[in-house]
Amino acid sequence: MLTTLRKAGVFTRTVSAGQRRFLSIHEYQSVNLLNSYGIPTPKSLPAKTPQEAFEAAKQFASTGCVIKAQVLAGGRGKGKFDNGFQGGVHKVESPEQAKEYAGKMLGAKLITKQTGAAGRVCNAVMLAERRDPTHEYYVAVLNDRATGGPVLVASAQGGMNIEEVAAKDPDAIITTPINFKNGLSKEGALEVAKKLGFKGEGAQQEAADIFINLYKIFKDKDATQIEINPMAETADGHVLCMDAKFGFDDNAEFRQKDVFALRDITQEEPSEVEAQKANLNFIKLDGNIGCLVNGAGLAMATMDVLALHGGNPANFLDVGGGATPETVKKAFEILMADSKVKSIFINIFGGIMRCDYIAEGVIKASKELSMSIPLIVRLKGTKEAEAKQMIRESGLKIIPFDDLDEAAEQAVQLAHA
Repeated sequence: MLTTLRKAGVFTRTVSAGQRRFLSIHEYQSVNLLNSYGIPTPKSLPAKTPQEAFEAAKQFASTGCVIKAQVLAGGRGKGKFDNGFQGGVHKVESPEQAKEYAGKMLGAKLITKQTGAAGRVCNAVMLAERRDPTHEYYVAVLNDRATGGPVLVASAQGGMNIEEVAAKDPDAIITTPINFKNGLSKEGALEVAKKLGFKGEGAQQEAADIFINLYKIFKDKDATQIEINPMAETADGHVLCMDAKFGFDDNAEFRQKDVFALRDITQEEPSEVEAQKANLNFIKLDGNIGCLVNGAGLAMATMDVLALHGGNPANFLDVGGGATPETVKKAFEILMADSKVKSIFINIFGGIMRCDYIAEGVIKASKELSMSIPLIVRLKGTKEAEAKQMIRESGLKIIPFDDLDEAAEQAVQLAHA
């Protein structure tokens, strides 16, 4: 989950294990959303085949264009495709070159500092007119815990890693609280534009209008993040959003059908997509001990105690308080689909959750899936005695524990056996 934290008056980002709370969309989709709110961007067109890229590039013959791989990850420009092609962003000198570059990008996986070694598949590219900036800025609208509401975060040092800017020069970051109901006033927006150093009334007015409309999108669309990096002032004195990154609150899907229709599941971990269909909170990790837990806090504690005993969790899986034997079985199917998993640790505290439901699901999964992976089970709370009796009578090789440390230690040992 993306959060904003205050440190020396600026923000940093952290990612914590837990249910996804934001949908990301591709840059070309973000551009369309910006334009629908009157926010200026370079003209652009998406393409999903080399021939479409060729036709799109012809429309930018007078200005030249840039081709960008549409992959949901940062660092695309410095990334490398799994076919050896270097870079996900290139200047294009002709329609023929656009077709050539698109042919090397489409269908290949782009590997960046954010994707990990597996990379992410590129199913689309975006062709955008070339607009040379005279200065680049950074702008974002985020939720801020310190102020208890949305903030506009801006810097005159755009086009670079904003975390590095914040670390090296905290004064370069301007953070402006926004009234949730009324939004950003024109006076407040103009004040930010002036602080950033926009020259001339025209550029200041355009920048201020962009700030105001970015917040309108943020509120109207239940966004968790709007990041423009860079926002640029061009040689002809206009202000444009040159790149865009959006995140939207998953809890708002019921009222943001148009936005969530843009979801591209090819950019997501398949096991996480499958888990989401079953209402399981699942995040794939790199270890070899599968974890099935109820409650995010207990899941984090379980991963910590495994690490304390030298283990490495293969996942974060919270079955929640409303799990049934069927959802538990589905959870096992997802865990077992990972060939790296060598043992499975079930750690349940039955408050709302009934331990006998978990036991029933474990037994059912063990029988139907012909499980050979060692199962370590720790059950505490509601219907605990009944659950333990069910496990004893099952005749299956399920190793029960009452003590958390002992259970975790056994899970680690079996994973390394």
